[in-house]
Amino acid sequence: MAQPHVVIVGAGFAGFHAARRLSRVARGRADVTLVNPTDYFLYLPLLPEVTGGVLDPRHVAVPLTAALPGVRLVLGEVDELDVTGRRVGYRDPTGRRDGLRYDRLVLAAGSVNKLLPIPGVADHAHGFRGIPEALYLRDHLIRQLELADAADDPGERAARCTFVVVGAGYTGTEVAAQGQLFTEELARRHPRLADVPIRWLLLDTADTVLPGMQPRLSATAGRVLRDRGVEVDLGVSVQEATATGVRLTDGRTLATHSLIWCVGVRPDPLVEATGLPVDHGRLKVDEYLAVPGHPEILACGDAAAVPDPQHPGRATPMTAQHAVRQGRLAADNIAASYGTGRRRPYRHRDLGFVVDLGGWQAAAAPLHVPLSGALARAVTRGYHLAALPAGRARVAADWLLTALGSRPAVGLGLVPGPAVPLETGAPETLHA
Repeated sequence: MAQPHVVIVGAGFAGFHAARRLSRVARGRADVTLVNPTDYFLYLPLLPEVTGGVLDPRHVAVPLTAALPGVRLVLGEVDELDVTGRRVGYRDPTGRRDGLRYDRLVLAAGSVNKLLPIPGVADHAHGFRGIPEALYLRDHLIRQLELADAADDPGERAARCTFVVVGAGYTGTEVAAQGQLFTEELARRHPRLADVPIRWLLLDTADTVLPGMQPRLSATAGRVLRDRGVEVDLGVSVQEATATGVRLTDGRTLATHSLIWCVGVRPDPLVEATGLPVDHGRLKVDEYLAVPGHPEILACGDAAAVPDPQHPGRATPMTAQHAVRQGRLAADNIAASYGTGRRRPYRHRDLGFVVDLGGWQAAAAPLHVPLSGALARAVTRGYHLAALPAGRARVAADWLLTALGSRPAVGLGLVPGPAVPLETGAPETLHA
């Protein structure tokens, strides 16, 4: 008899760790197939360092076939779910449609950029969710300073050297921190820009940087950025964006060609397309990660509203920590349904947070012990090395080389703007 077939949709933190755990605990008891648009798992927390010229993008991309022995990889984007027929439909890189039957399904489709209805943002802002976007933004920063150097008009030079980041959460704070260091280093290579200020603005409607974190860590991050010259404007956002500037909600108008959108994420559109019950855009699941009425379907990570046992009535936040644990639990509960182990509800203990501020600066709270400065930096890098599934030596080597030398400053132009649309937060990777 054929073995049961487990299909996992998505290879983000939840899907990757579900597949990795299943490749061990369900070996010999089930066939496992992973469907994902790319052939790698992206370690998203280090992406700002790719834009900042610190890390080679290949070193934060873990090849799925090497990391998941025994798991079949299918390149494609799932956009259809037939619950009755237990089948998912997908489009492969050539545009061909196909499908897979399943006995158990793990929906871990992740999230995309959250796009607010602000005039001009969809057309003129740069998102930040994947390697193509990080590479595009890195080239964009290099290009702006080169164009500023070539310009004779003071207004144009100032606009090219002004960078606006919207969203002071983890991503926006780290992008502003890494980007500011990168552009300051680039500017030193352009003597004609010696008298031109390199302006970075970090905007958020919240009243603090890193809202939701411990006040001491938020204060540390805000202080580090301000000490470097980043203009942290809280209670402010963008009211309108154009190709040459932005109008802010406080009435100011800024001339800029660089609007970087980091306001948050929303569940992948596949979630609503399933027709299954949702809670604030995320799939409803029970404490075992199963969709009510469909025990054969489990959901985890950003796509799932997993009940938070520490905060009754609320779902767990959309963080990598939760996604990793939920992915592993989904695998364990599927294995239990085939006779290996026992089914367990989702429980977690918060391990704290780390935020990389570039240079020798970071803000960290391992096990809720607040740290800053070089010690926080060491904890942050140690955490990332421990969490990386592969490529630790390469990442450590990149860090060392950057500390000893300078960041490469060549704009390769490999990713054109139309390939990284803000509306989906996903590149057009599916066209061969």
